[in-house]
Amino acid sequence: MTIKEFFSFKKNRIFWLNILGMVVFVLVVIYGALKGIDLYTHHGESISVPNVQGMTSQKAVQTLTASQLEPAIVDSCYAPDMPQGSVVDQKPIPGARVKQGRQVYLTICTHRTPTRVIPDVIDNSSLREAQARILAAGFQLTENAYISGEKDWVYGVRYRGANLRPGDKVPVGAALTLVVGGHAEVAVSDSLDVDMNENGNTPAEADAPAREDESWF
Repeated sequence: MTIKEFFSFKKNRIFWLNILGMVVFVLVVIYGALKGIDLYTHHGESISVPNVQGMTSQKAVQTLTASQLEPAIVDSCYAPDMPQGSVVDQKPIPGARVKQGRQVYLTICTHRTPTRVIPDVIDNSSLREAQARILAAGFQLTENAYISGEKDWVYGVRYRGANLRPGDKVPVGAALTLVVGGHAEVAVSDSLDVDMNENGNTPAEADAPAREDESWF
């Protein structure tokens, strides 16, 4: 085959029509694929996430479903100030722009009080230190119980009258009683002030009518 014969296809009209047809076909396939991806992923479309915090879980699910979003309850937490079963948190946050069908993760309130280990203050802490550690751990304190021992030294912790041991767990926010050495000072006043007149009589005695001296002597 001569060089002239090899390059003779340049003058072949059918050859160039085939090349053009293949190019057009490839471009159509690429365009169709891109449009299909856009339709599948909803490219350029977004939905504002509604605020469902504070709603009951049932109402939150209905609201998100109506907005073409997919609700998913993934966690629960203790929130004493909110009704049981209400939504405490959501992700994505309210107002975020997301695509249709996006999952919205919900955290629901539970009234089952979590427990926590009491701070290790028994027989190794002063009263002030024990009070600070117990309050910082989320517990409350009642009036101290006093026993004989070193003043202001913590000898024990009680919950509902029962003595606790290091490592015991009680509900968060529980009221604990510290057993402290020393004695509680209670001021008791037993005195009674009585006004006396200049003769040493009480006002009642002064107002009483004077008795007539019936003595014969």
